[in-house]
Amino acid sequence: MRIERATEVTDELMAAFDRLIPQLSSSNPPPTRDEVREIIASPATVLFIARDPDRDNAIVGALTLALFRIPTGLRAWIEDVIVDAASRGKGIGEALCRAALDHARMAGATTVDLTSRPSREAANRLYQRLGFERRETNVYRYKLSAIAQQPR
Repeated sequence: MRIERATEVTDELMAAFDRLIPQLSSSNPPPTRDEVREIIASPATVLFIARDPDRDNAIVGALTLALFRIPTGLRAWIEDVIVDAASRGKGIGEALCRAALDHARMAGATTVDLTSRPSREAANRLYQRLGFERRETNVYRYKLSAIAQQPR
């Protein structure tokens, strides 16, 4: 497999997201062309893609690395790690993660965080094997779309 940084929005990349995002989330639609363009253009995000030579170098995986500076240093966060079900078990998720970790290290990040649902057992085993440590913390989410629906 080959891991590369996405540098332009192509029909192939958009078709890959149309195929991959439903395998990650049933509640979020695939990104639009403008949204992918924004991800690629942003200095705060790096979009890695994986190509599988066994599938004519088709895009079979993706990972987004977010880099952000806070008062205590440069941090990184891995989001939306997706590997096509038909290509799982080939080390693609690991290769994507290693590429992101290498990039974050070279950028000077002091930590790289991610979250993963407990039901994603294979992914959780991968993250632990790579050296990620489970943290005792609470993760909270505030849905901004809910604000518009709340009475004032």
